[in-house]
Amino acid sequence: MISIKLAYRNLIGAGLRTWLNVVVLSFAYVVIIWHKGFLQGWDEQARRDTIEWEIGGGQYLQQDYDPYDPLSLEAGHGMVPNDASAEINQGRLTPILALPAAMYPQGRIQSVILKGIDPQQRIIAIPSEALSVQSSEIPAVIGSRMARNNRLAVDDLITIRWRDANGTFDAQEVKIVAIFRTNVGSVDMGQLWLPLQRLQQMAQLPGQASILVADKRFNPTQSYSGWILKEQKILLQPIADVIRMKSIGGLVIFFMLLLLAMLAIFDTQVLSIFRRRREIGTLMALGMTRGQVIRIFTIEGAMHAVLATVVAAVYGIPMLYYFAKTGWKMPEMVDDMGMAIAETIYPAYPAQLVLGTILLVLVAVTIVSFLPTRRIAKLHPTEAIRGKLS
Repeated sequence: MISIKLAYRNLIGAGLRTWLNVVVLSFAYVVIIWHKGFLQGWDEQARRDTIEWEIGGGQYLQQDYDPYDPLSLEAGHGMVPNDASAEINQGRLTPILALPAAMYPQGRIQSVILKGIDPQQRIIAIPSEALSVQSSEIPAVIGSRMARNNRLAVDDLITIRWRDANGTFDAQEVKIVAIFRTNVGSVDMGQLWLPLQRLQQMAQLPGQASILVADKRFNPTQSYSGWILKEQKILLQPIADVIRMKSIGGLVIFFMLLLLAMLAIFDTQVLSIFRRRREIGTLMALGMTRGQVIRIFTIEGAMHAVLATVVAAVYGIPMLYYFAKTGWKMPEMVDDMGMAIAETIYPAYPAQLVLGTILLVLVAVTIVSFLPTRRIAKLHPTEAIRGKLS
């Protein structure tokens, strides 16, 4: 306790030098927590939206279907397993059929993917209920990005052309009955959502599908012949990989900030030991052991991190709270990245993030503060009192 009081008194007595170090450290605290909180918020939002709009609780992929390979669309479909009929009827699974096609908006041609979905499904957030409308044209729903890029609006008619199971090309008009807005570009860009049975009839593929999407409250474990189970954690792995890459990039900034702060504290400790050599000699001559003197100087250095925590809390808490409430608006171009990115990302600051950052900086500062104090072990009290430092 005496060591802490003495270390605190010496630290405050250093004046401006101490507060410069504390401000730099507090800035490191706030930047690290803000950046990590931003990535944490992005991760949570991307996972939540991807589950709601695309993958649900997991997916069964037809063995010839690869969502990342457009060439697999021709053959990437098969009969829905009879074993899965009970799960589909109970609303635990919903089939989706994906086929390649071309559309002709305003006389232009563009490759698209036709996706058939049950209008009565409630597993993913696609507004499929709009496909129940009775119309002579084929009803279709599209995403806002798709609508914006092709200048489409509700009630517009566009011609689509596809090839059926026999290799015969056919064409027909579809009517846009709804436009949905989502952060998940993989269910939006270049895709037309049609009624499942209607698409199966058009392609002469009755009872066939490319994907079986599980409800998020349903943990699919059963295996079906010809279908590959993709668990939710596997389907979310690309998001985790992107967040990890962004985190690694942020480490460069963190390292530079901590390096500057550690260097300042190291230099401060070296200068402090040099200027206070008479004080060190006096303390040792009065009976204080070398270990006790080293502890005082180490505590002094570590207190920089403690004071920095207080200073960071003074201006950091209001700033981080502001960003958590208002969010960080993303540029419009992120819409086309193909990953779930909201227009506004709201950072998240879990307790383990804040406490982990404080502990990391405290340990680093303590180690850096201890390194220069090793010279004290070589001091002779009489020489130190005379101002000599061996």
